Amino acid sequence: MLVEKPGGVPVLAKGAVDAAGQAAEGAASRLIDEAAGRPYLRPAKSPADSGTPPVPQHASGRFAVAPVRSGRAAESGALTYRVEVERGLPYDAAGFARAVDRTLSDPRGWTADPSHRLSRVEGEADFRIVLASPDTVDRLCAPLDTKGRVSCRNGDDVVINAWRWWRGARSYDGDLAAYRNYVVNHETGHFLGFGHVGCPGRGEPAPVMHQQTLGLQGCKANPWPTASELE
Repeated sequence: MLVEKPGGVPVLAKGAVDAAGQAAEGAASRLIDEAAGRPYLRPAKSPADSGTPPVPQHASGRFAVAPVRSGRAAESGALTYRVEVERGLPYDAAGFARAVDRTLSDPRGWTADPSHRLSRVEGEADFRIVLASPDTVDRLCAPLDTKGRVSCRNGDDVVINAWRWWRGARSYDGDLAAYRNYVVNHETGHFLGFGHVGCPGRGEPAPVMHQQTLGLQGCKANPWPTASELE
């Protein structure tokens, strides 16, 4: 899998899975995600995305790296992440990076726990957050069968499905901004070492590590880590 640096030079993406979906030995134990999703037939509405064209099933397989402001250095001791967007999608790398940064820096998010310090960089990083077309998601997430409809974390890759980024999930009832916060927090949570959890009780906020894309099991949609997840 090739990545294009801002200068346009293609390089091999760190942690990428080849086109045949071959995974390294032990990948299944490192792969956690929201298994096969149910079809979602109507797009969520968002004023910010009015006029955004549908996401293609297949894009270029090449990625643009979101630039980082000149002179900005990674915070000492923080986990670093790089943001990339597959070329051919109706989203640009800088815009997606702003959305990711807002989510991960929000005081309601993982960084509410001082042990989770995150800093975005443009070069080598501890993990990357990728927005990809459904077909590319399936390749990057293999051996997990994402069916082109859900996102995943595979090794050092947090892979966000552009189809979900555009449409959201039925459980969020059209609140696309909240769903986007959720999917970034959920998949990043896997990289931080958190596994899936169930609904703690009817009417309670769903933990962010609950598979909310697939349903709420009586909980209320919630895009942020709960107090128990931050303990």
